[in-house]
Amino acid sequence: MDSNKIPNWVLTLENEDIEFIKNFILNSGSLKEIAKVYDVSYPTVRIRLNRLIEKIKMSDSFENEEFIKFIKSLSIDDRLSVEDAKLIIEKYKNERNE
Repeated sequence: MDSNKIPNWVLTLENEDIEFIKNFILNSGSLKEIAKVYDVSYPTVRIRLNRLIEKIKMSDSFENEEFIKFIKSLSIDDRLSVEDAKLIIEKYKNERNE
């Protein structure tokens, strides 16, 4: 899969978040089944899912910001490497959250 086609919100997730999403899908979205897979309580799974939802929403909200669009356009135009663009965007996001 071409990394340019992967949604940015996916790229911002940790490996454990992606594994959680995979398990969620494989268990047909059943939080009770996920609780069994992780050997935790249902409320613990619900909290984890809520945090993941908030992480995705935050990533989506950053995507609409003009600064991030500008940095991405520099990368697309080969005026800035993809790696440097990711570093700048991540630094920007971290500073916005502090």
